[in-house]
Amino acid sequence: MEQVARRNLSYAAEKLNMNIAEAGVRAARLFNDPQLSVEYGNNQDWNMQMGQGISGELSKTFSPGKRSANIHLAGSEKELTQALLDDYFRNLRCEATLAYLDALKQAELFRVKQNAYDNMRRLAEGDSVKFALGKITEVDATQSRVEAGVMRNDLLQAEAELHNAFLSLGMMLGSATDTLYLPQGSLRLAERAFPAGMLVASALENRADLVAAMRNVDVAQRAVTVARRERNMDFDLALGVNHNGTVRNEIAPAPRFTGFTVGLSVPLKFSNFNKGTVEAARYREQQAQTAYEQARLQVQTEVMQNYRRYTSLIGQVRHYDNGLLENAASVVKGKIYSYDRGETSLLEVLNAQRTYDEVRILYIETLYNYAASLVELETSAGIWDIAVE
Repeated sequence: MEQVARRNLSYAAEKLNMNIAEAGVRAARLFNDPQLSVEYGNNQDWNMQMGQGISGELSKTFSPGKRSANIHLAGSEKELTQALLDDYFRNLRCEATLAYLDALKQAELFRVKQNAYDNMRRLAEGDSVKFALGKITEVDATQSRVEAGVMRNDLLQAEAELHNAFLSLGMMLGSATDTLYLPQGSLRLAERAFPAGMLVASALENRADLVAAMRNVDVAQRAVTVARRERNMDFDLALGVNHNGTVRNEIAPAPRFTGFTVGLSVPLKFSNFNKGTVEAARYREQQAQTAYEQARLQVQTEVMQNYRRYTSLIGQVRHYDNGLLENAASVVKGKIYSYDRGETSLLEVLNAQRTYDEVRILYIETLYNYAASLVELETSAGIWDIAVE
């Protein structure tokens, strides 16, 4: 899991959302930029000597309450992004663990197929010798070879599935397809006793997707505040200086002088009669709150479903551990021994072998399902202490 957290490319891409959110917080802290304007005037000074003038003005727009509202909204969006990232890793951790367990399962299934093929191959080789000595018919010898060929094909299929499982592990680790990771461990996980009430309480308190749903409510509430503050009246404050040169015209002479202006510009907010933006923000807040309540209900249902599945699989594993595998194995050995002495038919040996292989495969599948159910139960409950032996 440490390798997955460091090297998984999808998770690395998701983590960039935090950088985007942090940049959004910094962007929300910006103030309105001031404006500087400069003007030059010439009142036909060259032919009528009416003088020249130059003026400059510095102005700025003030938006009371809007900047603080946007800062709080950006902060809530950052918290939401962090919760979504935590939830992404929660699901990724579950997915990666299941991929690891699947690789262990495929390795066990491959060994079953390999063992079955080796047994049938040895049996077919022995039948060839028996046919040459006249102890069995040609049909029995041919059937042994056919069964060995069929099991060889099953073995090749199991090998392909095993390599695909290894490649899936590599993808989780962000590695190229020319590298195969071979997992070490066992499908058998220790039984855990979980009180159902504790699991539900843990899920409601710790599930990252519930935290994200709660943060989404906060974002929606902040968005309502922003929508209200956007209706606040902006105003422009301006400070100007103008300098006029000497007017040398004989009819209306005037000395040069410097003047100052202060201005205030206020918009007439007739648009505030339209409250659609605020109403839409309120509806989105109600929507987020309803989604949060639905998420809580869904989490409780998911935990209980996973808990029932987990407890059912505990009983299934115990059933296999109570001698079912050993009995199937002893039947195969007994049938092969009797067949070698000519006391039973090849068909009975093949049926016993198939039954034993099916029991082993079902046992492996049950072990995998049990381990997967434990992983999914802890993931749904917002806890994590999985340890593969």
